[in-house]
Amino acid sequence: MIDSSILQGKKAAFFTLGCKLNFAETSTVAQQLMRYGVMKAAKGEVADLVVVNTCSVTEVADHKCRQAIHRLVKQHSGAFVVVTGCYAQLKPQEIIETPGVDLVLGSEQKANIIPAILNGMTGAHTVKTADIRTFAESCSRGDRTRYFLKVQDGCNYYCTYCTIPIARGRSRNGSIASMVEQAQRVAQEGGKEIVITGVNIGDFGRSTGETFFDLVKALDQVEGIERYRISSIEPNLLTDEIIEFCAGSKRFMPHFHIPLQSGCDEVLKLMHRKYDTALFRHKMEKIRSVMPDAFIGVDVIVGTRGETSEYFERAYDFMQSVDVSQYHVFSYSERAGTKALEIPHVVTPQEKHERSQRVLALSAQKTHDFYARFIGTTRLVLLEHASPRKPFMNGFTDNYIRVEVPNQPDKDNQIVQVKLGGFNEEGAALSGESQIEN
Repeated sequence: MIDSSILQGKKAAFFTLGCKLNFAETSTVAQQLMRYGVMKAAKGEVADLVVVNTCSVTEVADHKCRQAIHRLVKQHSGAFVVVTGCYAQLKPQEIIETPGVDLVLGSEQKANIIPAILNGMTGAHTVKTADIRTFAESCSRGDRTRYFLKVQDGCNYYCTYCTIPIARGRSRNGSIASMVEQAQRVAQEGGKEIVITGVNIGDFGRSTGETFFDLVKALDQVEGIERYRISSIEPNLLTDEIIEFCAGSKRFMPHFHIPLQSGCDEVLKLMHRKYDTALFRHKMEKIRSVMPDAFIGVDVIVGTRGETSEYFERAYDFMQSVDVSQYHVFSYSERAGTKALEIPHVVTPQEKHERSQRVLALSAQKTHDFYARFIGTTRLVLLEHASPRKPFMNGFTDNYIRVEVPNQPDKDNQIVQVKLGGFNEEGAALSGESQIEN
């Protein structure tokens, strides 16, 4: 057994790329290291240990990971550098050959990072990847007021453009009992809001014979948690009963994040998505019928193989026609080993850029119009990130409108009534005109 005291007093730096799930997992790793006496390095301080949690959703993400690794190795000269996450799972040999990298851990090994670091600190440069089978729990706040509860990992869908099943493995989850227990701990720590995260959270229960709807109902009973937000959920797994339950719940917020990926049925078929635009429209209309004030964020990909100009125009017309609040736009990136590479018709980089800009402009207008609807109304806001050096602090309404109010540090992590005024200088938030204690 290796003496864990070698970690005592070490200073660590953490860097995360990618999704909310990655940020939650990095925060969990930081908490684990703290139990062994590892302290977080201050800004500008050279760390003894560096942990990089990577993303590989696109080639751009891979490039950013490589840049970050090189920069961190240079900034923290002599540090023990650990690289984990999706990029590490997919391209471990490429990373371990990077000068200054000491340990590469795949997705399966991330859950046992402490023993791996201890072994690595006493040995040579190491790569550890394997088939991904276990579910590693994670419920962390990080630097935010909100907590992120990982309920599920991996995916069984194998969409033609995606490497997630390779990078994170097959769909698996913890039990409802364990999720409730973690939510109860958040309440005991004073947390008020939990974002439910995962790779394909609607598929929850595959490992335990339970359902996502069962999980939602169980979490709704946890005393002390005032807000839940459902992170990205597939439209075919967002059932009408889940929508109706959230509409009647005081704890589940009127806020959904739902991937569309394309508004053209022909492209959805090429992607091997499990729904069509008619089903997606039904879900949007169902949400609006029971939660007219809901914020609906939607993921779309432009420039996929097979997306002709005609198909894109159909997709754009559909995106215009549905009542959503925001589009998160991704340009398609070729990924080795995916079925998409077999699809004819390649979209040029210039066409991808032009299509992306059009959808981003559409999204900006929809978000502006959604925010504008609520100017002059009063809504509950969870305030966060109070800094004595800044004149304003931010927060989000129940329906996910960013609000900027005069800085009051004693209101950090408090839910208050805020009368919503006009847009702030940047146009990215509404100004809070007044506050009333909740």
